[in-house]
Amino acid sequence: MFLIVDDDLAIRTSLKLLLKQAGYPAQAVATPAEALAVVRKAPPRLVLMDMNFSLDTSGHDGLALLAQVKAVAPQVPVILITGWGSIALAVEGMKAGAAEFVTKPWHNDSLLQTIRTVLAVHEHPAEPAAEPTEAPARQRRQLDQQFAFRDIIGHDAQLLHVLRQVGQVAATDAAVLIEGESGTGKELIAEAIHRNSPRRNQAFVKVNLGGISSSLFESEMFGHRRGAFTDAKTDRVGRFELANGGTIFLDEIGELELASQVKLLRVLQDRTYEVLGDSKPRRLDIRVIAATNRNLAEMVQQGRFREDLFYRINLISVRLPALRERAADIPLLAQHFLDQLRATYQRPALRVSTRALHWLREQALPGNIRELKNLVERAVLVSGKEELGPEDFQANAMKSLSHSVTQSPLPAPGTMTLDELEAQMIRQSLAHYDGNISRVAKALGLSRGALYRRFEKHGIPYDA
Repeated sequence: MFLIVDDDLAIRTSLKLLLKQAGYPAQAVATPAEALAVVRKAPPRLVLMDMNFSLDTSGHDGLALLAQVKAVAPQVPVILITGWGSIALAVEGMKAGAAEFVTKPWHNDSLLQTIRTVLAVHEHPAEPAAEPTEAPARQRRQLDQQFAFRDIIGHDAQLLHVLRQVGQVAATDAAVLIEGESGTGKELIAEAIHRNSPRRNQAFVKVNLGGISSSLFESEMFGHRRGAFTDAKTDRVGRFELANGGTIFLDEIGELELASQVKLLRVLQDRTYEVLGDSKPRRLDIRVIAATNRNLAEMVQQGRFREDLFYRINLISVRLPALRERAADIPLLAQHFLDQLRATYQRPALRVSTRALHWLREQALPGNIRELKNLVERAVLVSGKEELGPEDFQANAMKSLSHSVTQSPLPAPGTMTLDELEAQMIRQSLAHYDGNISRVAKALGLSRGALYRRFEKHGIPYDA
């Protein structure tokens, strides 16, 4: 049984009918006192709760009721119903234990999807880690029998915990935030969530938010009609429309400017958007996965990331361990990359010595999996040997470290434009830092967003 708490008879009636049609029996009450009486007598499966129950529209009475409900029945998920003016209070409610918040006026399909997601997350939580006596390789085989985790290599306990989380949340529509250093494989995890979800046969659309300026955000994300602005010579389909029915992966969300964060929040909240030059609202049915190598909670405290957006994308949080935290997986990854290179370069006899694998395992590898992959490929290409030893990796690692010292001097005046010089420096920095975007941006004195825009300007390929 669901419990609806709202002092507006029309809203109680509307919600009760909607839930009944969806197969969810519900009881509706008008006051906090009635709600508490119901919860004490028989805790409901879920509570839909308004934020205001008196002439005072501050929302504090809703927060007070939430605290009382969680004290009596902490296991019961609560969804707050609020207006845009009280979203800040709804965020306070999330901190106090609410599962989600929806805004008035709600869209019935979106509300039902939110309810299904909250129920799935709360009634089927992630399973605890397997007993340490069970072999990691056996645990991994069991996971691979249940889920599609291709290209995700490793047996480390922390990685297995992540894969269990992915398997548990994939079946829901819960928003997932993937956190981890650059090069740890956040995109692979996002793809795994989509691949194991009911949306697997629909689109998976990746958006690198670090490369989209606030002036281009609406056009890129929502699309535009011809003539909507000066350079709009043709219609453009936005990323949200491309992802409709499937999953949108918002990579580098920590790089998004504040002005664009507001626009993104409204879309994720209302599940509606408008194409530039077309005032007709369009509905969205999408799964949202976001990723960042930033500490978003810290950015919220600093005022650089909206708190309400943080809670909107952070229903489930997945943290990917750095490669140095799962060093035992380094040999497995190196062998995996070597297997790929055998096929790519048609060198079936390629192998790596045990001594080399031991050496690799001892390296810090600040660029994580991406750095390891580059190191293996460079060793294959430069050494020309069929069996790679520690000296082959050491030589290439030293060349990478000394690259900036041995690079050629500046070109003679008149032989290269400033744009060409800038492009050359960016390429050299990418090679030097093994594609680690954060370190390249810092070395060049740029923000990540500015660096992404230069990638586009010069046509430089990159892997974020």
